[in-house]
Amino acid sequence: MHKIVALWAVPRSTSTAFEWMMRQRGDLDCLHEPFGEAWYQGEDPFWPRFKPGDKTTPGLTLESVWEDIQARARKGPVFIKDFPHYINHMWDADFLAHFTHAFLIRDPALTITSMYAKWPDFDAAEVGFPEQRALYDLLTALNGTPPPVVDSGDLLENPARTVKAFCEAVDIPFIEDALSWEPGADTGQYSWWDGGSFHANLKNSTGLRPQKRKYVEIAEAPDRVQHVYRRMKPHYDRLYANRIRPQ
Repeated sequence: MHKIVALWAVPRSTSTAFEWMMRQRGDLDCLHEPFGEAWYQGEDPFWPRFKPGDKTTPGLTLESVWEDIQARARKGPVFIKDFPHYINHMWDADFLAHFTHAFLIRDPALTITSMYAKWPDFDAAEVGFPEQRALYDLLTALNGTPPPVVDSGDLLENPARTVKAFCEAVDIPFIEDALSWEPGADTGQYSWWDGGSFHANLKNSTGLRPQKRKYVEIAEAPDRVQHVYRRMKPHYDRLYANRIRPQ
C-alpha cells in the first residue's frame, strides 16, 4: 500500500486551493472530498438538510469510497482533501493507521460567514470544527505526537514556506513550481457539488495568495450565525495554538 496523505479541513477553509496546488505536483492521485460526496449525495445521505428528491447516487456509500481509496493506494500514492465530520463514526485505530494525517484550519469568522453567503440555511452539523478538533486530539493520543496543522492565513501569506513545512511534516518532496498555475482552473471536472460553483475564486487565481472578501463580516451576521461562530471558535483556537510556524 502506498502513502495516503489526508488533509482534514473544514468547509470554506481554502482547502480546494490547497488541493489544486497538490494537483499541480503530478506525483499524487488527488481526490476531492470523496467521503463528502457519499455523505451528501450517496445512496443513503447523512447530511441533516437532506429531503426527498435531492440528488442521490445508487451504489455510492462511505464504505465504497474507502474501498476505492485503498484500491488507488495499491497503485500509487494518494492525496485526499476531506472533512472529518463526514466519517467520525469510522474513526478507529485500524482505519486511521492507513493515513498520513494533516489538518488545514481557518478562522471560523471567515469560514462560517462564507458558508452563510453560500448556504443561508446551513446546519451547524455541517461546519465541522468540533469533529476536526476531536480527530486531532484522538490522533495525538493514539500516536503520542500531534499531526501537523496548517492555518489558512499562514498558507496564503507565506505559501512557499508554509507548503515546504507541510511537505516536510508529511514526508513528501517540496515542489515549488506547484505553488502557481494558469488562471481558468477547470474545477468542475473534480468538484461533485453543483459543478464547482463554490470555487469561483479559484478559477480566477494563479496561485496561493489572499483573496478579497465579498461577504458579510461576523459582527454583521445574523444572531444564529454569530452563535455558531462562538461555539466553533474554541475548537479552532485549540488547533491554531499548535499550528506549523514556518521559519
